[in-house]
Amino acid sequence: MATIFTKIAHGEIPSYKCAESENFYAFLDIAPLAKGHTLVIPKNVEDDYIFHLDEATYAELWAFARKVALALKAAVPCQRVGVAVLGMEVPHTHIHLVPLQTEGDMDFRKPKLQLEAPEMKAIADAILHEYETL
Repeated sequence: MATIFTKIAHGEIPSYKCAESENFYAFLDIAPLAKGHTLVIPKNVEDDYIFHLDEATYAELWAFARKVALALKAAVPCQRVGVAVLGMEVPHTHIHLVPLQTEGDMDFRKPKLQLEAPEMKAIADAILHEYETL
């Protein structure tokens, strides 16, 4: 059975797309730590542990995430883009990219933002635009 992230990557569940390549997909987290909080996933690998990925997929995933992070930083004002790989909530490898003003912005225990759909779409569109210009 496909994970929720696989269904998102294949367009079966709607998402706020930030970037896409043949093998990877990036979309806004619906319960973000900060505006622009993005998840980066492999489209066709459902293993829930990033270190189980084969070397080529692992390297390509990080290269894709890097490009998404550069687009994110250009689209969303922040000091840095933080990176986290937790993998505890959804059984599908995913990288969190979080715009940071301080290190405390990366605390996954803090309350999540609740953003309206038009704002989420505008953020995703801005990231996607930056991604496509890189």
